[in-house]
Amino acid sequence: MKIFRCHQIREIDAYTIKHEPIPSIDLMERAAFELFKKIVAIYPYAKRVQVFTGPGNNGGDGVALARMLVMVGYNVSLYVIESTSYSKDLEENLQRIRQQGIVSPTFINHSSNLPAINSDDLIVDALFGSGLTRPLQGFSSLLVNYINSIGACVVSVDIPSGLFGEENPVPNSNEVIRANHTFSFQFPKLSFIFSENDQYVGKWEVVNIGLHPAIMASLSSPFYFTDLEFVKMRIPKRLTHSHKGSFGHCLIIAGSYGMVGASILSAKSCLKSGAGLVTVHVPKDAVMAMHASLPEVIVQADSNPHFFTGIESINKFTSVAFGSGVGQGSQTLSGFKKLLSLCTRPAVIDADGLNLIAHNKDLLNSLPQNSVLTPHVGEFNRLFGETFSGAERLNVAIKMAKKHSVIIVVKGANTQVVCPNGQVFVNSTGNPGMATAGSGDVLTGIIASLLAQGYSPCDACVVGVFIHGYAADLAAETFGQQSLVASDIVSHLGFAFNKLLQ
Repeated sequence: MKIFRCHQIREIDAYTIKHEPIPSIDLMERAAFELFKKIVAIYPYAKRVQVFTGPGNNGGDGVALARMLVMVGYNVSLYVIESTSYSKDLEENLQRIRQQGIVSPTFINHSSNLPAINSDDLIVDALFGSGLTRPLQGFSSLLVNYINSIGACVVSVDIPSGLFGEENPVPNSNEVIRANHTFSFQFPKLSFIFSENDQYVGKWEVVNIGLHPAIMASLSSPFYFTDLEFVKMRIPKRLTHSHKGSFGHCLIIAGSYGMVGASILSAKSCLKSGAGLVTVHVPKDAVMAMHASLPEVIVQADSNPHFFTGIESINKFTSVAFGSGVGQGSQTLSGFKKLLSLCTRPAVIDADGLNLIAHNKDLLNSLPQNSVLTPHVGEFNRLFGETFSGAERLNVAIKMAKKHSVIIVVKGANTQVVCPNGQVFVNSTGNPGMATAGSGDVLTGIIASLLAQGYSPCDACVVGVFIHGYAADLAAETFGQQSLVASDIVSHLGFAFNKLLQ
């Protein structure tokens, strides 16, 4: 699924109206009906529904929704911001709801006529849509502040009112609806994927309203939202006469004194993701722990008992991962530099590997082309300079991926895979339970495994990130998010791959 900018969405709407063809009022009716189906499936009839609409087409969606909810028995009140100018389709929907004769719209324009709302009501926010480009002012700003103060459950139509579709100020001092649930028409908005906007968007879901496929296919966008079907197409079937050599040999360099668990998690996730052979290079004193924990891996001992100091050859390996729990000592740095001099294939760099690069920026120029960097926010800031928002971080990642010909996996909710060609793949799987020690080590092993099997570097990252989150979602169904640990993600990788391949 492409993620389009707001001006492109308006172009797609106009194309659909002209070429389906369909009158704009009927497209609005279709959108409202799809939204109606979502709401009746989630929210009970017992709730009183308070619908707030603005003067534009977002308001028209809200009025149409109110009419549909009333028809099936919901107790609905409708409030419309008074204006000297309303959109044509909003006016048509106001006429329709008056003709229905059950709900009369109440026009509001001052703090003195704000309605009384209970905290157990359901509020529908259909005030302003994704075309907003400046902060709300006057009564609109006051109304949003009032809605937020009530503490009721809020559903936003297409986008929370007051939020911009792309970049927003950080910190955001504008008045913005704080929705519990946002139903976005046809596509997510780019602003939804940034952590600073989570407090406004809440849980968001895409509602398919049948916009014209031809224009969606022809319009270009560097942003993609990865879903199950997209990932499924990128997982090759295994041939009957395959053998372990068919699926690559991965080298994992991980672990140090007190951090052997990182090497175990990375190696096991690498195996469970389908690599034919996995060699783990660990400090000498960790060899027995590795043998006991993972009899399936080949263990290679470093000359040092406690940390990584170097490796002589990597010729037999089809992928290399470095960094999980290795530490940041001077001998480890020297060994890392030698490793990079030996690498002719893309390498996966995580954790302490990223920290070593952050303290020795010239190493960015030593990375093999299409290598994979997997930073969380703190590591990203150390690598590329401090960023203060998800939008700023994404822009920097796009610039750095192009400059250094690397793939940057910006980890977090809706992890972004940023490729050297400027394409960005936004992940759709995962949950807050993944905020646990070792989760990143698991992802490193998965991506390294897919690289070893012959996936392109971008596909290895896109598929790996999706599978990582999908396995965590399956694990959370069993253990819950609060009790989720990294090894639970590893143990559910097989189920995740299996569901994808069914």
